[in-house]
Amino acid sequence: MGVAKSDGTSIYYERHGDGPAVLLVHGSGGHHAAWWQQVAALRGRYTVVTVDLRGFGNSDSSMPEFDGRDFPGDIVAVLEKEKLTGALLVGQSIGAVAALKAGLSRPDRVGGVVLGHSLGGLDHPELSKLVAADRAEAVKLPVIDRLLSKGFQQDRPDLTFLFQQMGTFNAAKMADLRNLSVNGPSIGDIVASGLEITFLAGERDAVLSTATVRRAHELVAGSRLDIVPGAPHSMYWERPDLFNAAVVRARESLTQKSATGKATV
Repeated sequence: MGVAKSDGTSIYYERHGDGPAVLLVHGSGGHHAAWWQQVAALRGRYTVVTVDLRGFGNSDSSMPEFDGRDFPGDIVAVLEKEKLTGALLVGQSIGAVAALKAGLSRPDRVGGVVLGHSLGGLDHPELSKLVAADRAEAVKLPVIDRLLSKGFQQDRPDLTFLFQQMGTFNAAKMADLRNLSVNGPSIGDIVASGLEITFLAGERDAVLSTATVRRAHELVAGSRLDIVPGAPHSMYWERPDLFNAAVVRARESLTQKSATGKATV
């Protein structure tokens, strides 16, 4: 475990294993411990870093309010503290927005970003309309049904309960993250950065449709697309085997790209 300072704010993180770096960024209901199924599976071949953004888990939560625009700096603080280079940032849902901004700000330490079930806050008029249409459909469902499949809820009431309990350890709530997507990056910003971008989507994601993700991939030249059959929005929790395999694909692609100096698909 460790603590990094981000503009004076204490950011809790953990480092496990050894090898090419993978830094996992949780979503609005998570924290470092939500990645238990990823750390156990990946630490044998990678350096796996988990982080609590401010207001989440063990990080400083004493501030009267939270501003999502501070989250990318929290990630960068951990990268700096651990002196990581060529890292793959893996963001889950809204965590992908923070991961992308962090990667764009420090391409000397980040080689690629996986946008898990998210477009990373991309600022593009066509994509914004598609995301808004997806969200309008998603809000018709109870929150838990947006995140986990009904079959999983019925078959694994224990893990469903634990999933819901994860958020009770956080001071920051979804409403506190409203500013995170402000001044989102353009497609030009992403392409010019040289970061390897992977759009990771679940075929059964009730929050973000695969059609929207495919369109984003088409617009971002050189990006990777990984659509996982049968996977829901919280694939990392419900189908960790599929999620972990996707992370390995992204990490190995980035490693190969770094070795050859050429993008891989």
